[in-house]
Amino acid sequence: MAADGAQDSYITMRSGVEAIGEFIDRKSRFIAQLVHAASEEDAAQHIAAVRARHYDARHNVPAWILLDGRERQSDDGEPSRTSGMPTLEVLRGAGLKDVCCVVTRYFGGTLLGPGGLVRAYSAAARAAIDDARARGLLVEMTSVTPVHVAVPYARYETALRMARDAGAHDLPADFAADVTLNLVFRSGEERAFIAALTEAFGGEPDALVEEARFAEF
Repeated sequence: MAADGAQDSYITMRSGVEAIGEFIDRKSRFIAQLVHAASEEDAAQHIAAVRARHYDARHNVPAWILLDGRERQSDDGEPSRTSGMPTLEVLRGAGLKDVCCVVTRYFGGTLLGPGGLVRAYSAAARAAIDDARARGLLVEMTSVTPVHVAVPYARYETALRMARDAGAHDLPADFAADVTLNLVFRSGEERAFIAALTEAFGGEPDALVEEARFAEF
């Protein structure tokens, strides 16, 4: 688990790709376009790109949510809370962070009413998430802690086995006067490894523990 109760994993879109979902109700066409957005600037760029792409649409409704908890949505001219908020709620419900979704509506000539709009915008957003999932565009980001530990050559295999048993992913080692194991743990799991290494080797290991960060694991 991440330290101090912090979030230790989340789901996001892969960078540089876009998922599309579509829903049609009484000839109104709703097109949801979902991308990775790690900042307000990223979200603004996606919103501007969709509005340029669908300049002739009646509405381009944006919603985004960031890892740090910031989130925004707009109804873009639709009745209040019938479009932007339902789209944002779908993103929340899917556990997504660092994403931006813009749902474009081409009006079909028939008013759908507040309930119909909520259902349509929600359905389009869910369709985009389903598209992302089906195409492998969603990725789980986990809080990980890199650890670099130097051991004598004679203890290299033992230390490596202990690291793998503790759940570490091992990167190529550095071979110099000693061997430096380059390891990545789920945040928190590195502590048990270092304690076990200390006990097995009879002393505190020569270890550098980096700050936790989010990465695929």
